[in-house]
Formats: sequence, structure tokens, C-alpha cells
Amino acid sequence: MRMESSVGTGRFKHVHILGVCGTLMGAFAAYLRRSGVRVTGSDQNVYPPMSDVLRNAGVELYSPYDAANLDKIGGVPDLVVVGNVIVRTNPEMIAYMNRGDVYVSLPEFMEKHLLSVTRNLVVAGTHGKTTTSSLLAHVLNVSGRAPSYFIGGVSVSLPHSFHVESGSSCFVLEGDEYDTAFWDKVPKFNHYLPDDVILTSVEYDHADIYPDLDAVKNAFRGLISRIRTGGRLIACVETANVRELIAEAKVPVVSYSRNLSDPADYHFSGAVTDGTGIRFDVLHQGKKIDELSLTLPGEHNALNALAVYIECRLLGVESEQIKKGLASFSGIKRRQEERGEINGVLVIDDFAHHPTAVRETLAALAAKYSGRRLVAVFEPRSATSRRKVFQKEYSEAFDRADEVFVAVAHDQSKIPADQQFSSQELVDGLRARGRKAGFFESVEEGVNSVAISCRSGDVVAVLSNGGFGGFIPKLLERLRQG
Repeated sequence: MRMESSVGTGRFKHVHILGVCGTLMGAFAAYLRRSGVRVTGSDQNVYPPMSDVLRNAGVELYSPYDAANLDKIGGVPDLVVVGNVIVRTNPEMIAYMNRGDVYVSLPEFMEKHLLSVTRNLVVAGTHGKTTTSSLLAHVLNVSGRAPSYFIGGVSVSLPHSFHVESGSSCFVLEGDEYDTAFWDKVPKFNHYLPDDVILTSVEYDHADIYPDLDAVKNAFRGLISRIRTGGRLIACVETANVRELIAEAKVPVVSYSRNLSDPADYHFSGAVTDGTGIRFDVLHQGKKIDELSLTLPGEHNALNALAVYIECRLLGVESEQIKKGLASFSGIKRRQEERGEINGVLVIDDFAHHPTAVRETLAALAAKYSGRRLVAVFEPRSATSRRKVFQKEYSEAFDRADEVFVAVAHDQSKIPADQQFSSQELVDGLRARGRKAGFFESVEEGVNSVAISCRSGDVVAVLSNGGFGGFIPKLLERLRQG
């Protein structure tokens, strides 16, 4: 049974969440608990650290998915919120539907209960969504705007990933193009009622749900068409894909780019990355109007900061407040995150998995840690990276690394053999480009190989969008052993 629309969460006394241990669903569960709602949740596997976070928040956890959980939680919940990992044949989902419980996806919940009365600032794009949305929420916080926000990652500078500020006029949302639910195969951001959209980039990704680039562009085309009257589109126009899409916008467009040759309203110039981050000048219509600094390295983060600067200025935030917010931003977990330095070897954790993200991340790290040998460890784990669509592009993405270790691709059992990414082929391609590269089939083998290769002064960047079998803690322990 689907639900009726209303604003706020006050009508709910008990909410059950299917797929509660996902990052976004877990953050939502914690928000509901802070709001005084009883929250129960189930997942296939419940384990630390998310299980500890949820239990500490007061969420009652059940595992695995089972129709028997309906009796265990006690009473009928006012609402069942269903994560997009849940399939139609999930036994617990079937039981709730058969009983006639009211259910909804998380994006639908937000559309119906949280977003109709706020100015919704949606950050979308293939790259940079989490960093840019977190940075925007932080700067608005620092400036006293106290926004609500929903971020698909863990920001060091924000106390929560999901926060609703009573009476706030702005809601910052990370706009995910992945699908909503098994009954609603449209992008999540279709439900976010956008007023302003920051569009960072559009490239092919999510090969498990998008057959080609045209399908990806159509998803973002739908988002742009949903921008409400009085809103605007702030777009990075460095690629032809974005330039094509913004030409169709029915709202004002504000453009930005790092390339001075690109016709754009805003540019940055004079960017300098060092051990403290990046500094750059802001140009508007070709004239310098400001100087910004950010603790994060890399020109891709300068672009993220520039987009936030533009949005905040258009919202009426003073330049000095924006600069204070940018300079005090501490970053995102799993985005160039320093995890430890043992015997002079610094280990970095990063989420990069698309070839563009790999290239930009390694360029940023090479600049920040100039003079140190950069070692990259890559696990092909995302739905796209496990397929061969970017086989050639990956071989060109690691040029800033001095040595590269490539893991065997994560579970390819459901991918046809002729479509599977080849880690060995990547290693061969890297060697052909003059890179020192190696392949490994197990985490233990990879940890040992990296530890043997490393010497004091090295920086090891571990690139994976998943847990990678605990590669980083295992590597740190191996380095301690010498």
C-alpha cells in the first residue's frame, strides 16, 4: 500500500527500514531517531561499524531479511521505507506487501514529507557530488543559514549525513542518478523538487542500469527539466555533454570552468596545490573578483569550491563568510583521506573508481605530496569498472602514479565473459605506457606486494568504492610489522 502526502515526520511513531545498513538509509534512520520516532530496521548482514552506529542511535536491528521479522518488531509500523537494494522477491518485502503495510522509497519519502516547503539545492553529476554538497552545506552552516541537508557520504565537517533543521529555508541534497526502488526505476533525483541545480559533470557510468551515454544524458535532462520556476542551473561547461544539456534549460544558467578558453561566466586561475590544499583566483566575466583557498588538493576540488561559491553568492551570502567556510572545510571520509603513516609510508583512502576520478585524484595527490613517490592500488569494484567499457581509459588514468597495483575485479559472475574488465590487460597497458605495474588476486597477496615495494617517503593511494576486503587496515598492520 502506498502512502498519502504530508509535510514533516510528526505523524509517524514507528518506521521500519528495509536495507537499513546502507550509508544513506542508516543516516536516515539516525535522523528519525533524533526526531523521536521508533525505528526498526533489517538487513541481510548487520556488522560494524554501521551496526554500532545504528544501535548507539537507538535503532532496533534484525538480520537477515525474513518474514518472521514482522512479528519480532511488534505491531504494525506506520511506514516501511524501502532501500533500492531491495528486490521484488525479498521475502520480508513480500510479507509487508501481502499484509498491506504502507511502504515508500526514501526519495519518495523526502518528496512527500520534507521538500515541498524548502528551496532545494540539488548537487548532481557523475563526479564530485558528495564533496560539493557537503561543502555547500558546511559553508551555509558557517554563514548562519542553518540548512537542512542529505549527503551520500560522511563529512568530517558536518555532524550528520542527514539533518533536517526546523524552519530552515534551504535543503541541500546530493542528487544521485541511480534508480529509486524496484517499483520505481527512475533516478533518485527525480523526486527532489529542485530549485537550484549544480551540475558538476556528465559522463557514462552505472553500466548496470544505463545501457549507454544517451541514457545517462536523458536522466540528467529530466533533472534539468524539473527545476522549478525561479530556480537556476549552475553548470560546469568543460565537456560537450554538459554544454548539450544546458542548451535545453528553461531557467537561467550560470556556467563555470577551469579552462579560460571555455566561454563561461566564472573561471578560476592561478591555482596552486601544496601540502595545505589549493589556492586560486575567481574570475567573473574575465575579471578577478576574489581569492579562495580550500584545504582539499586538486583542480577538481577547486571546481567544486567554485560551484559552491557561485551558489552561495547568488543566495546572498557575503564573500568573507564563504571564504571562511571554504577554508574551514575538513573534507569527506574516503575522499583523499589519510588513514595512517607507518615507518614513513602514508596510506590514503579514496573512493575513486571511474577513470576520470582516478586521473583527477592522482593528479591532486601528486601535487599535494610533491617529491614523494606515489603508489596506486586499484580495485575494480563498481558496476562500471567491472565491465570493459573503460578498459583503454583506465590504462591512461594512472599516469601520475609511479607504481600501480591492480586487484582482480570484484565478483564478475553475473557479467558476460565478453563484457568483463580485465585487470591483467590493464597491467599490460600500464606497462606499455612505461608504468611499473603489478596484478594480484587476493587481498593478502596485494598487501604483501605493496608492503614489500614501499619505502619511507612513499604515499600509497588505495582506490576502491567498497570495503576491498579490509585492504587498508591490513596494509597498515603489515607495515607495522616491517
